[in-house]
Amino acid sequence: MIDPSIVDLDRVARWMDERALEFGPLIDVELLTGGTQNILLRFRRGHRSFVLRRPPPNKRANSDETMRRESRVLAALAGTDVPHPALIAAEPDEAVIGAAFFLMEPIDGYNVTLGLPPAFVDDASAQREIGLSMADSIAALARVDPTAQGIADLGKWDGWGERQVPRWRKQLDSYASFEGYAGPDIPGVDDVGEWLDSHRPTDLRPGIIHGDFHFANVLIHPTEPRVAAIVDWELTTIGDPLLDLGHLLACWPNRQAGESTPIALAELPTIEEVVARYAVSSERDLSALTWFRVLACYRLGLILEGTHARASAGLAPKEIGDRLHAHTLALFAQAIELIAEWSSHPVDRATP
Repeated sequence: MIDPSIVDLDRVARWMDERALEFGPLIDVELLTGGTQNILLRFRRGHRSFVLRRPPPNKRANSDETMRRESRVLAALAGTDVPHPALIAAEPDEAVIGAAFFLMEPIDGYNVTLGLPPAFVDDASAQREIGLSMADSIAALARVDPTAQGIADLGKWDGWGERQVPRWRKQLDSYASFEGYAGPDIPGVDDVGEWLDSHRPTDLRPGIIHGDFHFANVLIHPTEPRVAAIVDWELTTIGDPLLDLGHLLACWPNRQAGESTPIALAELPTIEEVVARYAVSSERDLSALTWFRVLACYRLGLILEGTHARASAGLAPKEIGDRLHAHTLALFAQAIELIAEWSSHPVDRATP
């Protein structure tokens, strides 16, 4: 049984009745795993399957608004070549189940952080193509015109580059409000921020950014070596889409450094190959890609530190908080290394 405090299925059924979204009982109900924040509930009703998405029981201040934004983005992506779950219906009002929520189509696919489709376990070329399809997917999103899709107001573009460091530093400072959080212990946080502000590109171009693009936030098609859907759109906003590429590279398994690959894919393309694949279907200038990679490390690291702060206050599992804090430290170490590499190549700074 699903705890009604998480999702009241009777209320969901009545809400669906009002919208003629099939009829009868909600059956085969299961909580989906793999995330650390929001609730995903899969069920069947009538002749159709659904996935319900809502914020966690201990909501953040903006949890309901992120659900509203995410459902709006999924609606706007309909008809594009961006792989995404199709939106079925959304409820922005918190009164129905105590939180904003939406229903989307289930995706037949695999999260490779949990396991690999059987067809690709021993297929090195398919695993490589899966890695390259990550670049294809985010390049497709970069080609979507937010104005034409009616979501240009998702974020303020003017001054986007100038706002990045102060915006995320302010978020880090806000974690001091969590009782039990001792404050950030992140080597390099000030130095990385100063470098970003001092080396901001002059040719920034607006578009839609997913905001959290990596292997854990895609589903891979079970029989074709490609991304079936990008999921978890709650951080989507308007910005320069090269930040998504930077984010993907920031989270790319670093086999050269001897780290264990945290996914089932053993035959991934190199970072250079991923960048080259992205460049094939993008008209964007990649000469400042190092800046976007450093910004991705900075931004993601400070976002993840928020879960560590929440865990210190007992609002998130301690194990998850500790794990994400370790990830924050690794991201800042990567940023410092990228800056050092950039500084040592003053002539050819277009190298990713």
